[in-house]
Amino acid sequence: MARENPTWGRRRVKSELAHLGYNVAELTVAKYMRRIPRRPSSTWRAFLTAHARELVAVDFFLVPTLTFRLLFVFILLRHGRRELIHVNATDHPTAAWAARQIVEAFPDETAPTYLLRDRDAIYGEAFARCVNAMEIRQVITAPRAPWQNPFAERVIGSIRRECLDHFIVLSETHYRRLLRAYVAYYNAVRPHQALDNTCPRPREVEPPALGRVVAIPQVDGLHHRYTRVA
Repeated sequence: MARENPTWGRRRVKSELAHLGYNVAELTVAKYMRRIPRRPSSTWRAFLTAHARELVAVDFFLVPTLTFRLLFVFILLRHGRRELIHVNATDHPTAAWAARQIVEAFPDETAPTYLLRDRDAIYGEAFARCVNAMEIRQVITAPRAPWQNPFAERVIGSIRRECLDHFIVLSETHYRRLLRAYVAYYNAVRPHQALDNTCPRPREVEPPALGRVVAIPQVDGLHHRYTRVA
Protein backbone atom coordinates (compact mmCIF):
# COMPACT_ATOMS: atom_id res chain seq x y z
CA MET A 1 0.00 0.00 0.00
CA ALA A 2 2.80 2.40 0.84
CA ARG A 3 4.51 1.76 -2.49
CA GLU A 4 1.30 2.11 -4.50
CA ASN A 5 0.19 5.28 -2.67
CA PRO A 6 3.27 7.46 -2.14
CA THR A 7 1.38 10.24 -0.31
CA TRP A 8 -0.06 7.95 2.38
CA GLY A 9 1.18 8.08 5.96
CA ARG A 10 1.11 5.34 8.57
CA ARG A 11 -2.33 6.33 9.91
CA ARG A 12 -3.78 6.20 6.39
CA VAL A 13 -2.38 2.70 5.80
CA LYS A 14 -3.55 1.54 9.24
CA SER A 15 -7.07 2.78 8.50
CA GLU A 16 -7.15 1.05 5.13
CA LEU A 17 -6.04 -2.22 6.71
CA ALA A 18 -8.77 -1.84 9.36
CA HIS A 19 -11.38 -1.59 6.61
CA LEU A 20 -10.07 -4.92 5.34
CA GLY A 21 -10.40 -6.55 8.76
CA TYR A 22 -6.74 -6.32 9.85
CA ASN A 23 -6.20 -4.55 13.17
CA VAL A 24 -2.52 -3.65 12.89
CA ALA A 25 -0.79 -1.34 15.36
CA GLU A 26 0.27 2.03 14.02
CA LEU A 27 3.83 1.47 15.22
CA THR A 28 3.94 -1.78 13.25
CA VAL A 29 2.97 0.07 10.09
CA ALA A 30 5.55 2.77 10.83
CA LYS A 31 8.24 0.12 11.33
CA TYR A 32 7.92 -1.01 7.74
CA MET A 33 7.20 2.39 6.19
CA ARG A 34 9.92 4.26 8.06
CA ARG A 35 8.15 7.57 7.62
CA ILE A 36 7.66 10.46 10.04
CA PRO A 37 4.13 11.93 9.76
CA ARG A 38 3.48 15.63 10.06
CA ARG A 39 1.81 16.90 13.18
CA PRO A 40 -1.76 18.17 12.70
CA SER A 41 -2.28 21.91 12.79
CA SER A 42 -4.00 23.69 15.65
CA THR A 43 -7.72 24.40 15.48
CA TRP A 44 -10.18 27.01 16.64
CA ARG A 45 -11.58 24.43 19.05
CA ALA A 46 -14.16 26.30 21.09
CA PHE A 47 -16.29 27.59 18.21
CA LEU A 48 -15.75 24.72 15.79
CA THR A 49 -16.63 22.04 18.33
CA ALA A 50 -19.83 23.79 19.43
CA HIS A 51 -21.16 24.42 15.90
CA ALA A 52 -19.57 21.69 13.78
CA ARG A 53 -22.86 20.15 12.66
CA GLU A 54 -24.32 23.43 11.45
CA LEU A 55 -21.19 25.03 10.01
CA VAL A 56 -19.71 25.10 6.52
CA ALA A 57 -16.46 26.75 5.47
CA VAL A 58 -15.50 28.30 2.14
CA ASP A 59 -12.17 29.32 0.67
CA PHE A 60 -10.30 29.95 -2.59
CA PHE A 61 -6.92 28.76 -3.80
CA LEU A 62 -4.96 29.18 -7.02
CA VAL A 63 -3.92 26.53 -9.54
CA PRO A 64 -1.64 27.34 -12.51
CA THR A 65 -2.02 25.39 -15.76
CA LEU A 66 0.65 24.34 -18.25
CA THR A 67 -0.12 27.45 -20.33
CA PHE A 68 0.35 29.72 -17.27
CA ARG A 69 -3.36 30.31 -16.93
CA LEU A 70 -4.47 30.82 -13.31
CA LEU A 71 -7.59 29.07 -12.08
CA PHE A 72 -9.31 30.21 -8.90
CA VAL A 73 -10.72 27.17 -7.14
CA PHE A 74 -13.65 27.56 -4.75
CA ILE A 75 -14.27 24.88 -2.12
CA LEU A 76 -17.14 24.42 0.29
CA LEU A 77 -16.60 22.03 3.21
CA ARG A 78 -19.15 20.75 5.73
CA HIS A 79 -17.49 20.64 9.14
CA GLY A 80 -19.56 17.94 10.80
CA ARG A 81 -18.46 15.16 8.42
CA ARG A 82 -15.47 16.92 6.80
CA GLU A 83 -17.32 16.48 3.51
CA LEU A 84 -16.44 18.39 0.36
CA ILE A 85 -19.92 19.33 -0.78
CA HIS A 86 -19.07 21.74 -3.60
CA VAL A 87 -15.96 22.51 -5.66
CA ASN A 88 -15.71 24.68 -8.75
CA ALA A 89 -13.12 26.72 -10.66
CA THR A 90 -13.01 29.86 -12.76
CA ASP A 91 -10.38 32.16 -14.21
CA HIS A 92 -12.42 35.27 -13.41
CA PRO A 93 -13.97 35.09 -9.91
CA THR A 94 -16.52 37.68 -8.83
CA ALA A 95 -18.79 38.10 -5.83
CA ALA A 96 -21.76 37.14 -8.01
CA TRP A 97 -19.99 33.97 -9.16
CA ALA A 98 -19.15 33.03 -5.55
CA ALA A 99 -22.76 33.67 -4.53
CA ARG A 100 -23.97 31.39 -7.31
CA GLN A 101 -21.81 28.57 -5.89
CA ILE A 102 -23.58 28.89 -2.54
CA VAL A 103 -26.98 28.72 -4.21
CA GLU A 104 -25.97 25.62 -6.21
CA ALA A 105 -24.53 23.91 -3.14
CA PHE A 106 -27.66 24.36 -1.00
CA PRO A 107 -30.87 23.88 -2.98
CA ASP A 108 -34.34 23.43 -1.48
CA GLU A 109 -33.77 25.06 1.92
CA THR A 110 -30.73 22.94 2.84
CA ALA A 111 -28.61 25.94 3.80
CA PRO A 112 -26.49 25.68 6.98
CA THR A 113 -26.75 28.00 9.97
CA TYR A 114 -23.19 29.37 9.76
CA LEU A 115 -20.72 30.04 6.95
CA LEU A 116 -17.07 30.49 7.92
CA ARG A 117 -14.88 32.55 5.59
CA ASP A 118 -11.91 34.88 5.51
CA ARG A 119 -11.85 38.59 4.63
CA ASP A 120 -11.07 38.19 0.92
CA ALA A 121 -12.54 41.02 -1.15
CA ILE A 122 -14.18 38.44 -3.42
CA TYR A 123 -16.93 38.06 -0.82
CA GLY A 124 -18.42 41.41 -1.77
CA GLU A 125 -21.89 42.91 -1.70
CA ALA A 126 -23.50 40.41 -4.08
CA PHE A 127 -22.15 37.50 -2.03
CA ALA A 128 -23.28 38.99 1.30
CA ARG A 129 -26.73 39.79 -0.09
CA CYS A 130 -27.19 36.22 -1.32
CA VAL A 131 -26.01 34.64 1.94
CA ASN A 132 -28.25 36.92 4.00
CA ALA A 133 -31.24 36.08 1.81
CA MET A 134 -30.61 32.38 2.53
CA GLU A 135 -30.57 33.22 6.28
CA ILE A 136 -26.98 32.04 6.70
CA ARG A 137 -24.93 33.80 9.37
CA GLN A 138 -21.43 34.70 8.21
CA VAL A 139 -18.54 34.04 10.61
CA ILE A 140 -15.54 36.05 9.44
CA THR A 141 -12.02 35.21 10.57
CA ALA A 142 -9.64 37.78 11.99
CA PRO A 143 -7.21 39.51 9.59
CA ARG A 144 -4.22 37.34 8.65
CA ALA A 145 -5.51 34.41 10.71
CA PRO A 146 -5.90 31.40 8.36
CA TRP A 147 -5.73 29.10 11.41
CA GLN A 148 -9.26 30.25 12.27
CA ASN A 149 -10.51 28.45 9.17
CA PRO A 150 -8.42 25.32 9.73
CA PHE A 151 -10.52 22.62 8.09
CA ALA A 152 -10.75 24.51 4.79
CA GLU A 153 -7.02 25.25 4.91
CA ARG A 154 -6.28 21.62 5.65
CA VAL A 155 -8.43 20.24 2.85
CA ILE A 156 -6.75 22.63 0.41
CA GLY A 157 -3.41 21.26 1.60
CA SER A 158 -4.71 17.72 1.10
CA ILE A 159 -5.85 18.51 -2.45
CA ARG A 160 -2.38 19.88 -3.24
CA ARG A 161 -0.34 17.15 -1.52
CA GLU A 162 -2.50 14.21 -2.53
CA CYS A 163 -3.44 15.29 -6.04
CA LEU A 164 -2.22 18.49 -7.71
CA ASP A 165 1.44 18.22 -6.69
CA HIS A 166 1.64 15.01 -8.72
CA PHE A 167 0.16 16.26 -11.98
CA ILE A 168 0.77 19.00 -14.52
CA VAL A 169 -2.60 20.65 -15.09
CA LEU A 170 -2.97 20.90 -18.85
CA SER A 171 -6.22 22.86 -19.02
CA GLU A 172 -9.37 23.73 -17.13
CA THR A 173 -11.02 20.59 -18.51
CA HIS A 174 -8.13 18.45 -17.28
CA TYR A 175 -8.25 20.14 -13.90
CA ARG A 176 -11.99 19.61 -13.51
CA ARG A 177 -11.57 15.90 -14.27
CA LEU A 178 -8.80 15.57 -11.68
CA LEU A 179 -10.81 17.50 -9.14
CA ARG A 180 -13.93 15.40 -9.62
CA ALA A 181 -11.89 12.23 -9.18
CA TYR A 182 -10.20 13.52 -6.03
CA VAL A 183 -13.45 14.76 -4.45
CA ALA A 184 -15.04 11.32 -5.02
CA TYR A 185 -11.98 9.67 -3.44
CA TYR A 186 -11.89 12.16 -0.55
CA ASN A 187 -15.55 11.75 0.37
CA ALA A 188 -16.01 8.00 -0.10
CA VAL A 189 -12.58 6.37 0.32
CA ARG A 190 -10.12 8.48 2.31
CA PRO A 191 -10.50 8.01 6.11
CA HIS A 192 -10.28 10.91 8.55
CA GLN A 193 -8.85 10.76 12.05
CA ALA A 194 -11.51 13.18 13.33
CA LEU A 195 -14.19 10.74 12.13
CA ASP A 196 -12.68 7.72 13.93
CA ASN A 197 -10.91 6.78 10.71
CA THR A 198 -14.08 6.53 8.66
CA CYS A 199 -14.89 8.56 5.56
CA PRO A 200 -17.26 11.51 5.23
CA ARG A 201 -19.51 8.95 3.56
CA PRO A 202 -18.76 5.95 5.81
CA ARG A 203 -17.32 2.67 4.54
CA GLU A 204 -18.14 -0.68 6.06
CA VAL A 205 -15.46 -2.98 7.50
CA GLU A 206 -14.85 -5.96 5.19
CA PRO A 207 -13.66 -9.04 7.14
CA PRO A 208 -11.37 -11.63 5.51
CA ALA A 209 -14.32 -14.01 5.07
CA LEU A 210 -15.66 -11.82 2.25
CA GLY A 211 -12.86 -12.85 -0.09
CA ARG A 212 -9.53 -11.72 -1.46
CA VAL A 213 -8.31 -8.13 -1.48
CA VAL A 214 -8.25 -6.20 -4.74
CA ALA A 215 -6.93 -2.70 -5.42
CA ILE A 216 -9.10 -0.27 -7.39
CA PRO A 217 -7.15 2.72 -8.79
CA GLN A 218 -8.39 6.17 -7.81
CA VAL A 219 -7.38 9.64 -9.07
CA ASP A 220 -5.57 8.32 -12.17
CA GLY A 221 -3.84 5.61 -10.13
CA LEU A 222 -2.29 7.99 -7.60
CA HIS A 223 -4.39 6.40 -4.85
CA HIS A 224 -6.17 3.09 -4.50
CA ARG A 225 -9.26 1.77 -2.81
CA TYR A 226 -8.86 -1.68 -1.27
CA THR A 227 -11.89 -3.92 -1.13
CA ARG A 228 -12.74 -7.59 -0.97
CA VAL A 229 -14.30 -9.71 -3.71
CA ALA A 230 -15.54 -13.29 -3.55
